Amino acid sequence: MKIVYKVIIVLLLIVSCKTPEARQPEQVQSGSFIKESAERNKKLNERERKRIEAIIAQNPEYDYKTSATGFWYYYHTKVEKDTITPQFGDIVNFDYNVKDLKGITIYSENELGNQNYAMDQEEIFTGLREGLKLLKPSESATFLFPSQKAYGYYGDNEKIGTNIPLMVKVTVNSIKQNQ
Repeated sequence: MKIVYKVIIVLLLIVSCKTPEARQPEQVQSGSFIKESAERNKKLNERERKRIEAIIAQNPEYDYKTSATGFWYYYHTKVEKDTITPQFGDIVNFDYNVKDLKGITIYSENELGNQNYAMDQEEIFTGLREGLKLLKPSESATFLFPSQKAYGYYGDNEKIGTNIPLMVKVTVNSIKQNQ
């Protein structure tokens, strides 16, 4: 009888040491929403790229350049001598205006006023931040930004709506180097 009790106790100990099984999720997501969203974004990017390429083709008088990060630009004023471009923490003083791709002004230079921007330390939309890094003091350029380099899906909550590509003319007045 003692042996039976010992066997039962040993079996109970073995059975009670079993780890609980993982619960299965109530809903399994197939990832179709993410795939559909990615597909929509690819189509949007392609449409915007074609619109920008059409603008470039209609304006052969400008020497458009393609940035490494996905936007296009041309210089109004280019400084050929070797001078500084802004680095992290430098204060860039600049003027700019914002238009849609049809050339309709969204924000004028007067409306925006003269800007001081601490490079990579303050909020500014991605394309403008990347564009400023290309310019030297006294240079002026027009940038064509697809919406993902501008204000993207959210817009600016004022005048720029969802997925609006932008044309931005920027003039860098000065760069104060961060010591």
